[in-house]
Amino acid sequence: MTQHCGLVAVLGAPNAGKSTLVNALVGQKVAIVSPKAQTTRARLMGIAIEGEAQLLLVDTPGIFEPERRLDRAMVAAAWGGTEGADLIALVVDASKKLNSKTRTLIDQVARRPEPKIIILNKVDTADKGGLLTIAAELQAALDPEEIFMISALSGDGVAGLKTTLAKRMPEGPWHFPEDQVSDATDRMIAAEVTREQLYHQLHNELPYASAIETEKYEERKDGSVAIYQQIRVARETQKAIIVGARGARLKEIGSKARAEIGDLLGKKVHLFLHVKVDPRWEEDRGLYRDIGLEWVD
Repeated sequence: MTQHCGLVAVLGAPNAGKSTLVNALVGQKVAIVSPKAQTTRARLMGIAIEGEAQLLLVDTPGIFEPERRLDRAMVAAAWGGTEGADLIALVVDASKKLNSKTRTLIDQVARRPEPKIIILNKVDTADKGGLLTIAAELQAALDPEEIFMISALSGDGVAGLKTTLAKRMPEGPWHFPEDQVSDATDRMIAAEVTREQLYHQLHNELPYASAIETEKYEERKDGSVAIYQQIRVARETQKAIIVGARGARLKEIGSKARAEIGDLLGKKVHLFLHVKVDPRWEEDRGLYRDIGLEWVD
């Protein structure tokens, strides 16, 4: 039995569906998703098995024009995810026309030396004529190994894509145990789930000026875990939105997050949340380390 193992860098513009695709390929949730763009902040690896191949799928933050320090760190993490990749998988939202920002990204990817495939996502909601136009433009710009048309959300086309990715992985031993689905620590998973609940429950009420800091992660003798998390925001008005009337919103966020963290970790979870106002939280080097980002000047 000959094993194969390789690194696939999943790149794309914000909200192209990269995390949904990685989850679909792995076969379970390893990356948080939301309708909001720029949900993914740090590099996260999903680990998928297909036959004798182990696919190391690096889910990267969406690449966009950075303005703040956090933006620059996220974009740096995205490009860093391509280092050592055996294949770049560029995910494009096929339900939208290619805009100038996406074309800039395509030009940047074209200069990369790694083999490339194009994944046209959300084809179930795309205009068929526009889909062919996008495919032709990407073919001319990138000369990819292959172009796939899929819907990561419904799963249409994902199995065929996974089979092809497996065939392209180089021969070599697997890097992770067969039952491991991500390189994220339990501590990171817990923080990401809480952040996902913020996005899901607050929708457009809360901008991206927030972060989850794990203050303490404590394994208890009874097999449960106590997690103390701090939700950091820039303004008092943002704190008020998260806490809600008589603390109802924060309680709901904690309840949903605790249940999902418990399911993912396979143990009872005690989750303690509080909100801290810190106008300069984006300048905290320690927080960047905690959420898996490098400090970028």
